[in-house]
Amino acid sequence: MKQLLIIEDEVKIARFLQLELEHEGYSVDLSHNGREGLNKALEGNFDLVILDVMLPSLNGMEVLRRIRQTSDLPVIMLTAKDDVMDKVMGLDLGAQDYITKPFAIEELLARIRVLFKLKVPAIAPSQIQETLTCSKLSLCPEKYEVSYDNTPIALTKKEFELLEYLMRNKNLVVTRESILEKVWGYDYLGDTNVVDVYIRYLRNKIDQKFQDKLIYTIRGMGYQIKDATNN
Repeated sequence: MKQLLIIEDEVKIARFLQLELEHEGYSVDLSHNGREGLNKALEGNFDLVILDVMLPSLNGMEVLRRIRQTSDLPVIMLTAKDDVMDKVMGLDLGAQDYITKPFAIEELLARIRVLFKLKVPAIAPSQIQETLTCSKLSLCPEKYEVSYDNTPIALTKKEFELLEYLMRNKNLVVTRESILEKVWGYDYLGDTNVVDVYIRYLRNKIDQKFQDKLIYTIRGMGYQIKDATNN
């Protein structure tokens, strides 16, 4: 039986979720503040945490940050804010999914089922050291390094994974949906704007910084990375 932890300060919502999830066959524990929830998440044997953002004692983002310091425990974030940047922050800190209140319980159950179906990471570690290149841009998955013409580029974890996915599909058009599935590691059911935000981050750090256009928007389809035509 899968063990779930709900960290939610609204007692009625937490109890409703607990009853619905137990009806679906999950074992559920509750916490109503961030600090207690963090301790339970780190000390317990849970398969998934459902984590509200607005919490007393410690907010959900800080709880997630501390969990990720020592654990890869799957986390689904809950929030009353429908803000892309909040979603980006949560996903960049390592949340597997993000759902905005109010939501249908069927949607949450579907996302949980998808998470538990995963068997392997979306981007498997390379067995041999390799270097991916595009124009003067180089990416080494094993060393977790990116550089342009030997100048190092600092990327966040999700930026690195997105760039790696694009470079592994160099000259091919990849859709937003495929990026969400492969980079975020599950069949994402929500807003695809998070991909556009991360593409903008990469363009700021690569295309604009080095004045070398590599990442292209293919209208109505998705994105493509290819060698610059001026090289």
